[in-house]
Amino acid sequence: MAETSLRLGLNIDHVATLRNARGGTNPDPVRAAKLAEEAGVDGITAHLREDRRHMVDADIENLMQSLTVPLNFEMAATDEMQRIALRHKPHAVCIVPEKREERTTEGGLEVAREQNKLSDFIAPLREAGSRISLFVAADMKQVEAAHRVGADIIELHVGAYCDAHAEGDFKLRDAEFESLRDMSTYAHSLGLEVHAGHGLTYDCVKPIAAFPEVRELNIGHFLIGEAVFRGLPPAVQEMRRLMDEARH
Repeated sequence: MAETSLRLGLNIDHVATLRNARGGTNPDPVRAAKLAEEAGVDGITAHLREDRRHMVDADIENLMQSLTVPLNFEMAATDEMQRIALRHKPHAVCIVPEKREERTTEGGLEVAREQNKLSDFIAPLREAGSRISLFVAADMKQVEAAHRVGADIIELHVGAYCDAHAEGDFKLRDAEFESLRDMSTYAHSLGLEVHAGHGLTYDCVKPIAAFPEVRELNIGHFLIGEAVFRGLPPAVQEMRRLMDEARH
């Protein structure tokens, strides 16, 4: 039977984006993470990119020292990132595709074609005690490959569903929704923990939050944007309210 609890993870990357636009130390992503903890988030996500366009190494160091909730460390499958993850041993490592020219993560990880490489890559991370999450599209072959390589978690990329909803393309939105629902159920049947993220807003979160197999939603850019207008704790609390409504 599927779990009923639903966790909220806040991605704080874009607090660092704002800081880096001018340089200096403000706003501090670690301060944002601590405020989010007080507001009731269940975890913090931070993506350390190869080009350090938002989070930098010192941010990860400070988060590991400061957080009382788990850190979900997003990273590409590179030797450099593996070394950093092995040094810090975060609660979870989420492996994502990464291209320098992209504005944000585009699409899911290609697990099926890279099975042997990923299996070898994640083995020492698991041995170090981190849970392994793979960021994938709602595609059966990718979900099955994630299971075969030994992932603990898949995080379903819901970006196409969110974009279609925002653009009013309800035919595409509904098709994406069906794929996400089916793959949530299928992944759960394989013993994978199911998370979802990328592009979720107040307007589109409830249908995804209602999936009984989904254990965690990771939301970043939208909530950091809302924080500009209403403050971070109220922004987080409103998302939590909508998630709880959808679940119950």
